[in-house]
Amino acid sequence: MPYTPSGFFCDRLIRERERRDGEGSLNKPLRFNSQDFNTLRQESLQRKNLFEDDSFPASVESLGFKELGHKSNKVKNIVWKRPKEICENPQFIVGGASRTDICQGDLGDCWLLAAIACLTLNEKLLYRVVPQEQSFSEGYAGIFHFQFWRYGDWVDVVIDDRIPTFNNQLVFTKSAERNEFWSALLEKAYAKLHGSYEALKGGNTTEAMEDFTGGVTEFYEMKEAPKELYKIMKKALERGSLMGCSIDSLVPARFETRTVTGLVKGHAYSVTAVEECKPSQHKDAKVRLVRLRNPWGQVEWNGPWSDNSKEWATLSKAEKEKLQHQSAEDGEFWMSFEDFKKNYTKIEICNLTPNALEDDKIHKWTVSVNEGRWVRGCSAGGCRNYPDTFWTNPQYRLRLLEEDDDPEDNEVGCTFVVALMQKNRRKERKMGANLFTIGFAIYEVPKEMHGNKQHMQKDFFLFNSSKARCKSYINLREVTQRFRLSPGEYVIVPSTYEPHQEGEFILRVFSEKKNTSEEIENRIEADHPVPAPASAGEESEEDQQFRTIFQEIAGEDMEITANELKNVLNRVITKHKDLNTEGFSLESCRSMIALMDMDGTGRLNLQEFRHLWNKIKQWQGIFQHYNADQSGTINSYEMRNAVNDAGFRLNNQLYDIITMRYANENMNIDFDSFISCLVRLEAMFRAFQAFDQDGDGTIRLSVLEWLQLTMYA
Repeated sequence: MPYTPSGFFCDRLIRERERRDGEGSLNKPLRFNSQDFNTLRQESLQRKNLFEDDSFPASVESLGFKELGHKSNKVKNIVWKRPKEICENPQFIVGGASRTDICQGDLGDCWLLAAIACLTLNEKLLYRVVPQEQSFSEGYAGIFHFQFWRYGDWVDVVIDDRIPTFNNQLVFTKSAERNEFWSALLEKAYAKLHGSYEALKGGNTTEAMEDFTGGVTEFYEMKEAPKELYKIMKKALERGSLMGCSIDSLVPARFETRTVTGLVKGHAYSVTAVEECKPSQHKDAKVRLVRLRNPWGQVEWNGPWSDNSKEWATLSKAEKEKLQHQSAEDGEFWMSFEDFKKNYTKIEICNLTPNALEDDKIHKWTVSVNEGRWVRGCSAGGCRNYPDTFWTNPQYRLRLLEEDDDPEDNEVGCTFVVALMQKNRRKERKMGANLFTIGFAIYEVPKEMHGNKQHMQKDFFLFNSSKARCKSYINLREVTQRFRLSPGEYVIVPSTYEPHQEGEFILRVFSEKKNTSEEIENRIEADHPVPAPASAGEESEEDQQFRTIFQEIAGEDMEITANELKNVLNRVITKHKDLNTEGFSLESCRSMIALMDMDGTGRLNLQEFRHLWNKIKQWQGIFQHYNADQSGTINSYEMRNAVNDAGFRLNNQLYDIITMRYANENMNIDFDSFISCLVRLEAMFRAFQAFDQDGDGTIRLSVLEWLQLTMYA
């Protein structure tokens, strides 16, 4: 659901302040739902009762909203139980966390479990997500916590240990060891992060991989895979990357169905090892092998190099031990690299960022992270197919500063990966939200515009083609692609495919060499926020006529009230049929008086009224320019240019606010709202300048000053 203006922008300011204080880092994760694990645990221990999490209760709401909702028969016999009620001697982790601790239950979240299996291969990573020293014995209070990367921040998620059961068996993820519960509790924490268990149904392994690491994922289609895929996979595992793969199911009815070879279509697998072996009958040749795991904990490949195949007899005992070969129906199996390429259609590799492992010396990335938002009617311009609005999308200036050290194919340039991720769509599923179709384009900035941080206008995109772009717009949580471009300045434009689709996103740029990326924000300023002083000298004939009209309205005191102002303005404005307006409201006229009221009387004198009238005439001309169809409105995208023509330079956040504050449900702004907006802008700029005595762009206000300023404006 969209934020209210005040709510969204207050939240954003708070988040930015927290980041300045180090909140959201690996060492200082944000507290999800403001719950502090140590405080809650200590309170439960002191009260001698087990923690119950009110923010994710043991109820149907936490299970789901449709298939696991109130009307579903599936939930009728589900009982939430703590591990000590399920078995004797429950343990958090038994004999170390391993791949066999993850067996899928009655929830379509194999994508999540495949990622957890990958996580167990890297102990340092695992214990970032699953903090150690949690148990069912010492200090047990029915409370546990887990940490996830979430849209640029690390968050700590607290849960109680009540888990859904049926006939005393876990309904969802379980371990092969009946008394081991870390994987079930991890799944519960991840479900809480997204609002319910059902929200986890269906997904992409990369999504969870990134939420465990803060990394970035690259996809390879097997039919288009690079020649060095084996080398890429080997290197990826060596540097701690997580890897998953799947077999596309073209026919929905065959989704997650077993083939004759024992592989399952439309199902996520983990890649847990890539090795070479030397069979005795092959004199010098080595065989390349890949080890995979099915999250079901069963159903394995039955072809060459499967658990009981004849190929294993050709290996020495030492080779078998090196490969940790064992024959067990545990969902894990080996297959040759050639069979792997023939049978699987897609592989995804999640590369770690520098902060995923604090001492990661193997592979370092430079990362730039930018938060953004598409706002309907303002900055949700859609793709390049919509030239009238495409330019209004958020824009990010990318500076590539250094060429690669070891360019492949002798091609010089800067290699970088762009990752565009849409936020919160899984959590908002129960409100009917689906993933948007998203993508991005990259434009080269002409040299004469280097260092110019102005938002690129419509004409730039009409006369310049993109230098690079994502392969396709697609309805995934994240779209990523690797590029190589010459050093220089570029503009990245992320967008939804269709315009007017509202949502939040983060844009990340990864490179092995230094880069910088930042949102292009116009410098906030106004050309003429302070009224020009009245010129000295004799009155002109026009001035004399103006004075006569004013005297007629104002009477003896030579001042007019808001009501009187409304009458005179509407008498003139309604003659302009092209404006198609009923005139100004009393509230608009009160704002105008607040703008021009220099002496604080709540009325306008002649000089103040003359200046206001000149302003209105100027703004009326701007409105008429954009009101070419004489509909009496201008659309919210045109409003950006109209505000600029009136002498105000604003950034995207302020354009967002203007759209939400002044546009109607059709994203159009009428004349009254247009003038009201400009009056408010000029008044606020003028007030700020009055307080900013030293001109440093910051002011300090007391509560009284703040209320006086905002209430009257």
